[in-house]
Amino acid sequence: MFDIIEYLYDNFLVDDTYPDSEQLSRKLSAAGFEQDEIDQALDWLSGLSELNPEGEGSLEHTGQRHYTEHEMKRISAEGRGFLSFLESAGLLSPYAREWVIDRAMALDDPEVPADKVKWIALLAHWRLGGSLEALWLEDLVRDEDDYSPTIH
Repeated sequence: MFDIIEYLYDNFLVDDTYPDSEQLSRKLSAAGFEQDEIDQALDWLSGLSELNPEGEGSLEHTGQRHYTEHEMKRISAEGRGFLSFLESAGLLSPYAREWVIDRAMALDDPEVPADKVKWIALLAHWRLGGSLEALWLEDLVRDEDDYSPTIH
């Protein structure tokens, strides 16, 4: 599913040219993705609409986030540490952090690894119109040999 997320980010999300679900499904199918993966990815991505830039003030920072036992089992320690780092650096609001945690918990993975948490954080940052200071997030989630980093 994250192959689809990456494909969508590269081809649609960055440019804010997000087609409707039916058209997007056809484009993904034409790109070679399986229909069940497409359906799963589109369902998961529907959570992007819940991430509202106007909601940023709805969750004030009240201290360190403590994870439930279930969240600790599902989200890797490295992923939780990465979220803590982003938040302490002022690059991820408590509101966005909660959205990232929600989307991580919505995955089918028994344990969500840090690389997926990074992708989810990148999507949150993009959707909320985050500062340019965190553009390195995009470079961080890429591990391909043929990827050339964004010039900041």
